[in-house]
Amino acid sequence: MKKNVPKFIKLTITLTICLFTFINTAHAQNLSTVSGVVSDVDGVPLPGANVLISGTQKGTITDFDGNFELNDVPADAVLVFSFVGYTTQSIPLNGLSRINVTLLVDNLLDEIVVIGYQSIRRRDLTGATSIVDPSNANKNISNSLAESLQGLAAGVTVRNGGQPGQNAQIEIRGTSSFVNSNPLYVIDGMIADANQTINNNDIESIQILKDGSAAAIYGSRAANGVIIITTKSGRKGPLKISVSVNTGVQNIPETWDLMNSSQYAEMQRTSFTNSGLPVPPSVGSNFDPNIDTDWQDELIRTGNTIDLNVSASGGGDNSKYFISGSHFENKGVLIGRSFQRSSLRINTEFKRGKVTIGENILISNSNTRQPLGSFDTGNPFFDMAVMLPVLPVQGDSFINDLNPGGWGIGNVDAVTFAKNQVAVADILREKVNYAKLVGNAFVKVDILESLSYKFNVGAETSFDFSKGIRRNGITQFNAAQRPSFIADNRSRYASFLMEHTLNFNKSFGNHNVNGVVGISDQQTRRDFSLAIRSEITELGDQIFTEINSTTGISSSEGAITDDYRTFGYLGRINYDYDNTYYLTLTGRVDQDSRFSKDNRTGFFPSIAGSWRISKESFFNVPWVNDLKLNASYGELGIVTLGSFDWQGTINNNTRAILGGAPQVGSYQASLVNPDLRWENRQTQNFGLETTLFDNSVKVGLAYYNSLSKDALITNLPIAIYLGNLGGTPPVNAGSIRNKGFEFEASYKNTDNEIKWNLGFNLTTIKNRVESVGNQGEGIDYIQTDLTRSKVGQPLGQWYLLKTDGIFQSQAEIDAHALNGNPIQPFAQPGDIRFVDVNGDGSITDEDRDFSGSSPWPTLQTGLQFGANYKNFDLSMQFVGIFGNEIFNSVRSVLDSYQNTNFRSDINPWTPNNTNTSDPRIGVATNDQGLVDNARFSSDRWLENGSYVRLRNIQLGYNFGDSVLEKLKMSSLRIYASGQNVFTITDYSGLDPDVQGNGIMERGVDSGNWPSSRIFSFGINLEF
Repeated sequence: MKKNVPKFIKLTITLTICLFTFINTAHAQNLSTVSGVVSDVDGVPLPGANVLISGTQKGTITDFDGNFELNDVPADAVLVFSFVGYTTQSIPLNGLSRINVTLLVDNLLDEIVVIGYQSIRRRDLTGATSIVDPSNANKNISNSLAESLQGLAAGVTVRNGGQPGQNAQIEIRGTSSFVNSNPLYVIDGMIADANQTINNNDIESIQILKDGSAAAIYGSRAANGVIIITTKSGRKGPLKISVSVNTGVQNIPETWDLMNSSQYAEMQRTSFTNSGLPVPPSVGSNFDPNIDTDWQDELIRTGNTIDLNVSASGGGDNSKYFISGSHFENKGVLIGRSFQRSSLRINTEFKRGKVTIGENILISNSNTRQPLGSFDTGNPFFDMAVMLPVLPVQGDSFINDLNPGGWGIGNVDAVTFAKNQVAVADILREKVNYAKLVGNAFVKVDILESLSYKFNVGAETSFDFSKGIRRNGITQFNAAQRPSFIADNRSRYASFLMEHTLNFNKSFGNHNVNGVVGISDQQTRRDFSLAIRSEITELGDQIFTEINSTTGISSSEGAITDDYRTFGYLGRINYDYDNTYYLTLTGRVDQDSRFSKDNRTGFFPSIAGSWRISKESFFNVPWVNDLKLNASYGELGIVTLGSFDWQGTINNNTRAILGGAPQVGSYQASLVNPDLRWENRQTQNFGLETTLFDNSVKVGLAYYNSLSKDALITNLPIAIYLGNLGGTPPVNAGSIRNKGFEFEASYKNTDNEIKWNLGFNLTTIKNRVESVGNQGEGIDYIQTDLTRSKVGQPLGQWYLLKTDGIFQSQAEIDAHALNGNPIQPFAQPGDIRFVDVNGDGSITDEDRDFSGSSPWPTLQTGLQFGANYKNFDLSMQFVGIFGNEIFNSVRSVLDSYQNTNFRSDINPWTPNNTNTSDPRIGVATNDQGLVDNARFSSDRWLENGSYVRLRNIQLGYNFGDSVLEKLKMSSLRIYASGQNVFTITDYSGLDPDVQGNGIMERGVDSGNWPSSRIFSFGINLEF
């Protein structure tokens, strides 16, 4: 098949060739005078900055406006720029006559960070806050912000999903709820969803609030942590235009190593022969070696990505602006899947006297194409592994009234329960359009030098529209016949926020006080409508896609799924004495309409303190620049309910025959719990922060311990005769504890020609279930098919049948007995030996036990490296996950030997091949031993999920000033990047980074969509 080279690749290659050709013609010029401006990152001039010709005593200082001028400067001179509190820069002239220099703050402790309704110096933080450099996050091509954060902050767990448009899962310091572990996102002061719609290139700063003190200002919604995003704003100076283009190719790093049709047929013949059964014609007399379908090859393709960003920014004394537009495309690595997103951002700010007004607005539109989600869709990465290679993608022998496309789906001669995913992509089609507007507008009034008032209005509104089409046809053997149909699904979401805050900041000698008080009011509503009509109209390959073109049965529904209001009073006060002793008090009172009137109000307080030991007179360690101890306690909440869960619902139009006559009545659909309340998380944090060796080394260490109380339980058993007809009501009865250590360290070396920096973070997380409510007499756990969450044990710990090797002889089977009776009476040599845990003489589900392993990693790490040499820069990001085990559900089917393809390297047991871990092969019909071998809930399918991954590597080149001057540009950089370049792991599946089946089965790989390997090329330029 012909593959088209993306236009952006052609454009960037052509432009690069032209640029390198041009650079060869550039030559130095002899200049006698050099001038320019020295400013900080905000564009503020730095008066009194030193400008020195390297290797000489000749120099000057900048004037009040940051201007400088030097005469009689050699063309090849190097100018050294320095200013107290800022990093010194050495810049070669390369023949330039004018240089504008931006100096960076030397001490990161003086960096200003956003902590929720306030901005303070980093050195004054008392709570646990991680600050992520957006430039590190932007190195990764991703569908969502959460995916970009993997490995960049201690205490933050990210599980990626490789599907186009799919959000990653993110958890901060463990899981505090049985229902919901998602953090709260705050974008420019607006509480809103950040994933999928926000453009990472628009982000100025990312702060992650991890403990009760840092997050308590957001009260009832902060128990899972808070991620604060501040987008870019304009800076004082002339118009600056920035353009970035990135284009890349994607592939799946690993695929299953499976048998081809000839190997499969031979193994099937062996299987049936071993069981004394006749060989099916599909692998015997009718076997056609010309049919050899590689289902992975049929479905997997080379994907590509395109990311285009354009921005304009600038400002004057009283105004500033930032406007950006972006377009992102991802043609996925599987057929029938793609994602597009376009966005426009407008951030402006105007100041007149003591009044500042501004707004931050994002308009985005995204489109996702994928197979329509239904019973027929299946899981592509599961089905492509187990589908039989002797089946064609399409074949004349499969054509019938139910299967007009002749899709190869199996038959009685070649049984499979996998779905033909090529057929799925053709028969089931869906396009999802997601249009969104999110932003805020504010007015700030500086009442006094130390007091300001801010009025903030925010809004998030979206309109989702999906059109799904199911054509005539079937995708699976023995599947139920389903009519063709068109489905129109529309959803509207609107959330409006209004806040009034007062900020104050005052010093009295060595006493410094600052804080914020305010009120917050947010209303949210979501509704949807769905219309379906069967019997679509097809003319050949043409499909009429409008719902009014169908001719069959219509159905429709609609509802308001969310409608609630949250109102809160908030306050924080920060006090410090001489930057040495710190105290922070925070509190928020929230009211939420999702609870009954008696439980709508909650109070969420916190207290934190710090001691800067390095300021004490007794502390005299020259190589320690700063040393501070932190401690905090706080209480946070989270709402995991729907808007109406505390209210009962009545079903009417119920009909019954009483006294020989029909009667119309109503009944309560399910029991309700009017006493529902917040899930509450109590957190403790103890930390140490230090900078060493002239601020070149920064180290942070923290211990955290949190207890979630009143966690929602949704499965408490209630008998039907008590009126429980529609499911059990949720109850605040659970409790989970999370504790662990965090370590962060960074080092920067800027003294040599090769400048480099290193960052490392490490996290340990240990969770334990403290309560699961009243599950019944003697029952202190919640159980799923594969896990048990038991009091005193980790959440969702593997709870499986235990295996103990393979029976090598009948004597071993007979010896595996209780009181002379075989525990596995149907076993044969070559079968799996199971452990009779409860000692009752048989293997049943009662023998399931804790495997001693957990889906939760005991250790996770991140490593970032960056280096600069002359005009070249290199960066690398590594991620490491250790100590968890994954349940490989795909392998449990492959190695069951029943109605599936086989791994190419299986080595079944035989009397002459006993040194193997694979049991005997055969047909499970009337063979209980083979049925037992394939038991699903067995530790046979557990695997080590630890891995180390090179998440990103990037090599860039920055063109010199001589080229920039000729091109009339202020900067120009080209780069090549690799993402998910390699993974070191023992896991046999496609990717150890699995999302699982919800919180209770976090480590289950049921065909997890693997992360793609991406190689890309990009260019950044500024005018």
